[in-house]
Amino acid sequence: MTEAASPNHGERRGGVRPSLVVLHYTGMASCAEARARLCDPVAEVSAHWLISETGKAEALVPEALRAWHAGAGAWKGVDDVNSHSIGIELANPGDRPFPEGQMAALERLLRGVMVRWDISARGVIGHSDMAPGRKGDPGRRFDWRRLAIQGLAIWPEAGPPGDFWADLQGFGYPQAAPQDLLAAFRLRFRPQGQGALQVEDAALAAGLRVFST
Repeated sequence: MTEAASPNHGERRGGVRPSLVVLHYTGMASCAEARARLCDPVAEVSAHWLISETGKAEALVPEALRAWHAGAGAWKGVDDVNSHSIGIELANPGDRPFPEGQMAALERLLRGVMVRWDISARGVIGHSDMAPGRKGDPGRRFDWRRLAIQGLAIWPEAGPPGDFWADLQGFGYPQAAPQDLLAAFRLRFRPQGQGALQVEDAALAAGLRVFST
């Protein structure tokens, strides 16, 4: 790719290399509608990749450049996530499962991105992970365990419950209201969870310790 389909990009600040991949859903009715917005200079949003419902992966911004997909948020103390990440948008309104063809295309794309930039499985996160309370994508219908089985993300094994909030912070979650952190954690790791913090939440969070640095 030599030219950007989207004008919404810039240089990575400080010349950093991407160490994260942030997964999104578009939250729009169609892939065509999402593409138009991601390429609209007035919208001032973009992503490196857009994957359609049928599995077509389209590059919108060269991976070496800084796309505008993450917005306000942080991960592992880094608050300019755009400069440190590759953004992948999945065409999905947010209220339905992700089709098999789309998931298979994501897996192929992720493998390549992770190799090109030496990004580990723990560096693949959701928009909701880095922006608790502000963003909810890729949402509770996204199959994180499927990615983890292939080494394309992580999935914790339950352990002895400890300090839930410290375990989340050690993994990379930013400072946020407790209810927002719990909701973000559940979106990814325990979408069936409801109500106040439960021992099952704490046990899964304990399993994140092995991925903390």
